[in-house]
Amino acid sequence: MAEKLTREEFEKKYVARLKDRKIDWDVLSFQEKVDPKYRRAQIRYVGGGGTGQHNDQNVIKADHFTLSTMQLPAGSEGPLHLHHDVEEVFFVIKGKITAIVENEGETFEIPLETRDCIWSPPGYYRGVRNDGDEDALMLVMLGAQKPQLPTYPEGSALEELRIERAKAKEAAAQK
Repeated sequence: MAEKLTREEFEKKYVARLKDRKIDWDVLSFQEKVDPKYRRAQIRYVGGGGTGQHNDQNVIKADHFTLSTMQLPAGSEGPLHLHHDVEEVFFVIKGKITAIVENEGETFEIPLETRDCIWSPPGYYRGVRNDGDEDALMLVMLGAQKPQLPTYPEGSALEELRIERAKAKEAAAQK
């Protein structure tokens, strides 16, 4: 049975307004340090998304998915990454992007325009690139409340950094 809430309580718990969101350029800055082309921002609405920002108190809490927008400057890309545990949707709100999907050693580049969408099942490497002259804005949805952090292609600088960060986090937790 649904919880009885006033309009104000319902709005406070279940409405996320753009004016109250933070455009978070820092959440993926570790990737940008590897290569400036990875510069992009996340704006969280429902849950923390695939970036692991599950402590953000300014989001709607959901049980089964996350929803955020991603601002991708011209020439930038979201690198190939793999979510073992969840499906992921990229919906282009504005701009032109190229979705990159790797399947059994074969790479597909799929152009997407405003209001186009791509769904990636778990276990596929996926990424996006803004080949346009303007910022692209995408809706990103992941199919779990707290998705596992993604991995990157074996031997890549981002995968080496991910492993290093995971070891540092584990060492800090043991202290």
